[in-house]
Amino acid sequence: RFRRSLYRSLPSEDHIAVTEEAMSKFIQWTRLYRRVSLVAAAWALVQVTGVQGQELLYVASQEEVTVAVIDMSTNQLIETVDLKEFGYSETAKAHHTAVEPDGSHWYVSLIAAGKILKFDRDNHLVGETAFETPGMLSLDPESDLLYVGRSMAAVNPPQRIGVIHRPSMELQEVDVFFPRPHALTVDTRGNRFFSASLGQNSVAYASLGEEDVDLLGLDGMNHMLVQFAVSPDGNWMVGGGQMTGDLLIFDLNGEVPEVVNSIEVGGQPWHPSFTPNGHFVWIPNQAKNTVTVVDTRSWTISNVITHPALAEPHGSAVSSDGSTIYISGRNVAGTYRPADGGDGRPGTVVAIDARTHEVVAVIEVGRYAAGMSAPSPLVGH
Repeated sequence: RFRRSLYRSLPSEDHIAVTEEAMSKFIQWTRLYRRVSLVAAAWALVQVTGVQGQELLYVASQEEVTVAVIDMSTNQLIETVDLKEFGYSETAKAHHTAVEPDGSHWYVSLIAAGKILKFDRDNHLVGETAFETPGMLSLDPESDLLYVGRSMAAVNPPQRIGVIHRPSMELQEVDVFFPRPHALTVDTRGNRFFSASLGQNSVAYASLGEEDVDLLGLDGMNHMLVQFAVSPDGNWMVGGGQMTGDLLIFDLNGEVPEVVNSIEVGGQPWHPSFTPNGHFVWIPNQAKNTVTVVDTRSWTISNVITHPALAEPHGSAVSSDGSTIYISGRNVAGTYRPADGGDGRPGTVVAIDARTHEVVAVIEVGRYAAGMSAPSPLVGH
């Protein structure tokens, strides 16, 4: 972004005056700037959670059109934000969330309403943007940009993703040139975003803030990549294939991402999350009612976790200290019964100890618990 701005600020005849030495120094400066920004974002997160005493998890309940706000220090549901009270319909379909690194604002996508909403920490609605069938959200913690994909429920959406300027909530669209763009993530370390098609084996990527994407073709049958996650060090990206059941491992160290391995986890791998140390990635298996834990040091399966509350597991998130993994469950089939013995079919959020792999809490939330997120100075999920 900075290099493009530099070139545009110079008259064409002056481009040759930008020597290799000057550009080398400029690149070093931009990299240093990004590292300083990352440290500042991390410190801001520490300050906010320290002052407020809460690290909050936001869970979208698609069928109930609510967002559950969970205190991650106590694993308690502290508030349910009913989006219907803000004038949105009972069929608006709240799907995914994103949170500012300092926790000051959070965002939720409404598939059927065609909106992305912005709330402050006190859960006041402060902005909205129109976007056809929005799905996944991925926030760049080092800039003002929020990336938006299309919903899996959209049969033939525009072949574009959205880029929102968060302070103004103004939106631009970026062509990705393939059908049904869904999987979406921001790679902060590499200064890139990635989007994948549900309709064909294609991944689009570009520098953050850029509009011209490159395309990467994938081998084999159509994986239908559901969602990506990038490791904290920026070396790896994983994506789960709904049709193949494979977890694809991408090496991000080169200019062109490369698939270097795959692991058969089965059961429709949904939204993965890395632990903060990067040693493990946790994958909800939506069709198997399990969670697979993969050791990234050997790229082997470390464990497969089962529990009655892991009912059609969908989203995942990790506490900032890496001690607890959170998995949302749709429970559309009603296989999990409410703790009070009622006849409802609540969505679930299952808190799992990252070290022992024991379930430490089950939090009942609105029906069809889907995408979830917590503040992070690293890569958004």
